[in-house]
Amino acid sequence: MKTDGHVRAGPSKAEMIAELDQFVLDISTAIKLQDQRPGGAAQLVGDDPDTDLALVRIDAPQLTALSFADSSTLRVGQLAVAIGNPYGFDTTVTAGVVSALGRSLRTQSGHLVDDVIQTDAALNPGNSGGPLVDAQGRVIGVNTAMIMPAQGICFAIASNLASFVMGKLIHEGRIRRAYLGVAGQNVPLHRRVVRYHELAHESGVFIVSVEPDSPAARAGLRDGDLIVAYGEKPIAGIDDLHKILTEEQAGVASSVTVIRGSRKEVLAVQPTLRR
Repeated sequence: MKTDGHVRAGPSKAEMIAELDQFVLDISTAIKLQDQRPGGAAQLVGDDPDTDLALVRIDAPQLTALSFADSSTLRVGQLAVAIGNPYGFDTTVTAGVVSALGRSLRTQSGHLVDDVIQTDAALNPGNSGGPLVDAQGRVIGVNTAMIMPAQGICFAIASNLASFVMGKLIHEGRIRRAYLGVAGQNVPLHRRVVRYHELAHESGVFIVSVEPDSPAARAGLRDGDLIVAYGEKPIAGIDDLHKILTEEQAGVASSVTVIRGSRKEVLAVQPTLRR
């Protein structure tokens, strides 16, 4: 069963309507592999609505797994190839480039999906969950959404985030996160800014928007701030925030370091548990 949602996307303030290609898997349905071998019934290991990802297990020997690339090394303009079954056309391949990195999408249910790759490789209903791969065939993302009715504006969850979610689902079967309430994207920092403030990384998280009455809003975070550290840990990108903001951080008072204009400021923050 396919359900169509709507997505609002950053980093601009303008809202963009997208089709989120979500599927509900009937785990009692037998899976048939591409070589016509039966894969047995699928078992749902766990899912994570915040990233539109789910992990499914099937009993099928001698399968070759795709390798995952480090999505933090992606560059705008490099080749991206999407594989999926759009409208039931099996193993369809479309090619394009990485159009932008570090996008944020908000689903109609209110979930904010960070660290999203934008590509012009054509996606259609049925591509969701398929891999976005690089020129070496390594997974750089998991296809998830497209702007309707625009042409060539499609999105995939970055492979680093997908790997993190997969590991959590394998070990715990679910993911519970601490919640800040910001939408952000990865941006590079000028070397003069890095040297002047003695920062550990040459990138940070640019805050696109702050949700009203959220922990971030109460802490005084603003649109346009650059997050460069959380507590004592430097932040190079959204991946770092995801790894820090685990369930254990909910309710724990901490600090967030931001670059605001030309100043470095440290703000007190206390994340809550995401509902």
